[in-house]
Amino acid sequence: MNIVALSKRLLPRRFSDRRSLHRINDAFVETVFSGRKPILGFSGRSFHHLRKAGSFVVPRVFFVSSRLRNLSTNASSSKQPAFLRWYLRKLESHPFITKSITTSLIYMAADLTSQMITMQPSESFDLIRTARMASFGLIFLGPSQHLWFSYLSRILPKRDVLTTFKKIMMGQVLFGPCSNTVFYSYNAALQGENSDEILARLKRDLLPTLKNGLMYWPVCDFVTFKYVPVHLQPLMNSSCAYIWTIYLTYMANQTKADS
Repeated sequence: MNIVALSKRLLPRRFSDRRSLHRINDAFVETVFSGRKPILGFSGRSFHHLRKAGSFVVPRVFFVSSRLRNLSTNASSSKQPAFLRWYLRKLESHPFITKSITTSLIYMAADLTSQMITMQPSESFDLIRTARMASFGLIFLGPSQHLWFSYLSRILPKRDVLTTFKKIMMGQVLFGPCSNTVFYSYNAALQGENSDEILARLKRDLLPTLKNGLMYWPVCDFVTFKYVPVHLQPLMNSSCAYIWTIYLTYMANQTKADS
């Protein structure tokens, strides 16, 4: 016998139908979450009377109310800053372009920071170099991160420690070498280097970059894969990439390698 049928036998007649039980449940939820006085003539004494009918104890909340979920969702979202709420809505409605633009802006900021660290007082910002970095984030890295993290979440949906290490290993073996190879090749091509010069640059710079990445990215990836929701993982990855890109843009804009 379910709780509704049993309550019809044990509760007073005016509370015996399903509609009344829903009204009781909604009244209780509104009372708890809004801080208002009980409504529908629903006092603490009468509620205690409803909970205990003979030797049978009726649960405090009869049904899982959608109003409870809506109240908790609205309460949590109202505490978020307006910009964060706007950004999360964009991630939901236009995930591909939002992640691409975010990555582009982070790469642009990282390159400007890198230039500030290395340039002499008499020098000025190389905005063409910054545009190259921003375009790489927009055209290549942002879209590839979106596809990569979505793919990993499909083939490895769990978030336990073993699965997290599998994702980290795949990132170090597949995604990292591919993205760094494309980065160096793309940047060198836009600087006018030919194929032989690009290959010489890769031989000189790619392996040291991957070695240094082994000391930085596994920690960032562990936090990303273990604790960050899938739709925010590219943002977390790009945020970690801000520090990494300061080093990466410095490496990418060194003098040509001897071919």
